[in-house]
Amino acid sequence: MKKFKEWADNNLQGDRVIWAVVLMLSLISVLVVYSSIGTLAYRKTSSPEWYLLKHTSMVLLGLAAMWVAHKIDYRYYSRLSRLAMWVSIPLLLYTLKFGVSVNEASRWIKVPLFGSFQPSDFASLALIINLASMLSKKQQNIEDVKDALIPMLIWCGVICGLIALTNLSSAILLFATCMLVMFIGRVPVKYLAMLVLVGLLAGAMAYKFGVRGETAKNRILSFVNGTELPFQAKQGRIAVATGGIFGKGPGNSEQRNILPEAYSDMIYAILIEEYGLIGGVVVLILYLVLLHRGMKAAYNSERAFGGLLSAGLSFDLVCQAMVNMGVVVGLWPITGQPLPFMSWGGTAMVFTGISVGIILSVSRGEQDESWNTQVQEQENKVEAKAA
Repeated sequence: MKKFKEWADNNLQGDRVIWAVVLMLSLISVLVVYSSIGTLAYRKTSSPEWYLLKHTSMVLLGLAAMWVAHKIDYRYYSRLSRLAMWVSIPLLLYTLKFGVSVNEASRWIKVPLFGSFQPSDFASLALIINLASMLSKKQQNIEDVKDALIPMLIWCGVICGLIALTNLSSAILLFATCMLVMFIGRVPVKYLAMLVLVGLLAGAMAYKFGVRGETAKNRILSFVNGTELPFQAKQGRIAVATGGIFGKGPGNSEQRNILPEAYSDMIYAILIEEYGLIGGVVVLILYLVLLHRGMKAAYNSERAFGGLLSAGLSFDLVCQAMVNMGVVVGLWPITGQPLPFMSWGGTAMVFTGISVGIILSVSRGEQDESWNTQVQEQENKVEAKAA
């Protein structure tokens, strides 16, 4: 036990609660995806065990990405973010023109040897980091419209607009995260109204020239008007309703063979069907704990960049989870958002791991600085006594 504690102290640094939450979500993910992967295995004429191994490897890859990211000083991400922003623009444009279409959505790029890659995940992470960096550097002249505000508005509008061309729901969530980060970064409310106008303009352009505008419009109208539910939403609610309080038990889902995308977008429905209301509430609490610890790292950060970074990434991840769970239980229209650390998907798993790793790096950095401060104070006391 002592050796394990020493190993954990050296290798799993930062907020231990976040580590525990992520490990629990990853374990639940393996169990539920294995239970719901049968239809995919049947279509691909492969064994479910092969897909279990594949998903487990993706989960481990996400955890490895998180471990590497948390070992890097979070201040280095500020230097890389601007380059990442410039790289993401051509990637998003290439996705719009030549992206691989899955379920009528062109959001992926085929990469030889690595499979598919979703540039919107990369662009979202780059924008949040870059926005936190710009805000932290402009705290002294935050009300300077030309020097401080305009560059932020341009980057938010360009990246969110390009993502919206192929993935409107992700763009809306990213835009909401940008609003929160700028509000925490002391941007006056009157200037946030300018950001809203930029968002409306980007949304209008995405609706006009994008590939998912009509689909999003029809889904919203169907949800608001209360017309007949889409097949996926109907089957998801059946899974939730039949799960009851305690569920049907692991591997006993009936909707997994009927529900489209049961292993990705609708994984939360299978979770509730098999583990009941109790299982659904436990996962909800885990995401809320992740948000709380991420915000706590932001509050404890002595640097503006670290605080804004941790707050933005935490909010973005948990907001995505809330939207996914809300769709399953009928609170939102269908969006196609995956459940972080739970749904099937390689790109999302890796970038989610990187995001949480950066949050851990922020918490680790503040812990190290606190320790160094205490050591320095003790050394100063010793020197004072000796004098």
